[in-house]
Amino acid sequence: MSISGANNDDRRKHRPAGEHRSSSDSARSDSSPVRVTIPSDFGASREIQKQIIDRVVRCGFGDQAIFAIKLALEEAMINAIKHGNKLDPAKSVHIAYHVTPQQAEITVEDEGGGFDRHCVPDPTADENIEKCSGRGILLMEAYMTSVEYGANGRRVKMIKKNEEQATPHLSS
Repeated sequence: MSISGANNDDRRKHRPAGEHRSSSDSARSDSSPVRVTIPSDFGASREIQKQIIDRVVRCGFGDQAIFAIKLALEEAMINAIKHGNKLDPAKSVHIAYHVTPQQAEITVEDEGGGFDRHCVPDPTADENIEKCSGRGILLMEAYMTSVEYGANGRRVKMIKKNEEQATPHLSS
């Protein structure tokens, strides 16, 4: 996994017992944009999802917003790995995220052929109701504040505003 950004606290650094990040370190790390490249692998996907959700929690998002982000992020990652990159281990998924107490912005981009959002059948239409696919995009669009597609359908940018503004959790 490759990580870049102003802060590398999301790399799995091991801190000696008793060493804690200060609240100013936590605030700085939670406001730094992060870019990550992972292989088309569901295990790597779960790792980065956990890092993003941990940051969302630290920034004080409420339970409903955390659920929404977790669901949308999981759907975007599955779409990138399974549908975009066709489970090709030679292809990567590029993730960029920036989480502040006000909003979470997450971009997921695959290396596949892309898709046209307007050509995806409506999963709620009678003829599609029993099909096993097509619901991920609907869920992402329903739960996030905004969803935009770019790079010929290879990139999805999702934003979730923090309307609940719970108290931020400082890392210990």
